[in-house]
Amino acid sequence: MKKITLLLVAFSCLFATQIFAQLTLPPNGDNQKSVFTQYMGLVSVTITYYSPDIHLPDGTDRTGKIWGQLVPYGLAPMGNIPWRAGANENTIITFSHDVQIEGQPLKAGSYGLHMIPGESDWTVIFSNATAGWGSFSYKQDEDALRVNVKSEKSEYNEWLTYEFADRKQNGCTVQLKWENLSVPFKVSVPNGDELYLATIRDELRGFKGFVWQNFLQAANWCANKKINLEEALGWTDRVINQMGLKNFPSYRAKANVLVAMGKQDDANVLLDEAIKFSDATVNVINAYGNQLIAQKKADKAIEVFKYNAERNATNAFLVKQGLARGYSAKGEYKTALKYAQEALAAAPSSGAKIQIEGMIKKLEAGQDVN
Repeated sequence: MKKITLLLVAFSCLFATQIFAQLTLPPNGDNQKSVFTQYMGLVSVTITYYSPDIHLPDGTDRTGKIWGQLVPYGLAPMGNIPWRAGANENTIITFSHDVQIEGQPLKAGSYGLHMIPGESDWTVIFSNATAGWGSFSYKQDEDALRVNVKSEKSEYNEWLTYEFADRKQNGCTVQLKWENLSVPFKVSVPNGDELYLATIRDELRGFKGFVWQNFLQAANWCANKKINLEEALGWTDRVINQMGLKNFPSYRAKANVLVAMGKQDDANVLLDEAIKFSDATVNVINAYGNQLIAQKKADKAIEVFKYNAERNATNAFLVKQGLARGYSAKGEYKTALKYAQEALAAAPSSGAKIQIEGMIKKLEAGQDVN
């Protein structure tokens, strides 16, 4: 009797397993699953959703019947619930780091994405619940955030889709699009530069910290962003003093940081020395001269261009072009024209000739070429 009982229990378990082991079939309503990820610097946002279309497989055309009908304005009459912002299962939006939505903070994590449609005013809801089927189990007390946005007209979209516009390091705009309507909401990263800076610091403590170029790259990045300048200056000093690498790239990086700190004269002192290094090319010397012109230091720029001409006499085109710019900045157009004509004679390509010919026309007209 006991053996028969055990056999019946085993059979019941097997039968139950067969009942609940579901087959893998196409998604309900043929609404295909989509996953879209966009990065904003180090921060990612991923949207997982099911995408319905306007023309159903049976030929039904729902054009003009989406907004206010298939997707009712306000809360759905059946259940008094918001729209799932997609089809089938919960639309889920995931943020790898803390972000701001329309200027309001939202923690990193995954959220059920719901919307309350309107003729123009929409509410976008981020729910802490992500496991529901659509919005049928939605509860307002599980909201993490609600924001209000305006819908916009859009190009025609057969399938409901999510797109990312205004893709930048510290932000983007998420757009739900379907038929001729778009519902955008802005996602911003309030601390994008700090995230990169923390990553840079960690990397410089590891194996990448044995590569001197990485310290200079980090310093140049900080100078460009005008952030963390004291530490950036320390990185350049580490390369120059501790690693003993007194070369043009290291001095150039330190000069960039000094400029970002408002110490242009100190930067110029460094560059005066740097252009004497053996790795200072004709191009970087010319670039320094052009930088001096931008600083309204024409006499100093001419000195640099003259040094370039002595050191790199074989590259007549570039050194003569530099001298033309220097004397033009000083207002000595006849002298500048002379050097521009010499540069034209040494032009290495048709493109270079066109460039110099444009300078010559300006100088002949008594105009500065800078």
